[in-house]
Amino acid sequence: MSRPLLFLDVDGPLNPYAAKPERRPAGYTTIRATVRPGRPLRVWLNPSHGPALLALGYELCWATTWMAEANRWIAPVVGLPELPYVDFGRGLLAERPDGVHWKTEAIVAYAEGRPFAWVDDEQSPADTRYVRAHHPGPALLHHVDPRIGLREADFTALAEFRAAVPQDG
Repeated sequence: MSRPLLFLDVDGPLNPYAAKPERRPAGYTTIRATVRPGRPLRVWLNPSHGPALLALGYELCWATTWMAEANRWIAPVVGLPELPYVDFGRGLLAERPDGVHWKTEAIVAYAEGRPFAWVDDEQSPADTRYVRAHHPGPALLHHVDPRIGLREADFTALAEFRAAVPQDG
């Protein structure tokens, strides 16, 4: 059995975009990322997050609208290596009539039954129901407040889930 996956959203968990715009959170640095043509995005990132995520024992994977661009703009600042990413393709930002988040189906497909945790700020009970109905392995959908980003309690919840998943073998 391989290590469980940890799907990482950028905006919300790593970039607390909903924090008060005039008050960068303590421990964060500011970058200006030009991901799409036009005005650069202000992004707050905490360089301690990468080592803390790597220490959890998961196989990390981006699950973000940034997709491959997360390796260019986010990974170097937070101290992560280049990571695989979920390619949302035509499903990117597509609303579903059942209320399931547009990322959920692609994440479940990517996991292929492997245990996974998913940190995001946009999950709902509809996503939990979808995962339970379509994913045979253990899964943790962990909501992160986009005003504060990942905190110690979030890392604790991820570590506890990882500890409960059968060990590599």
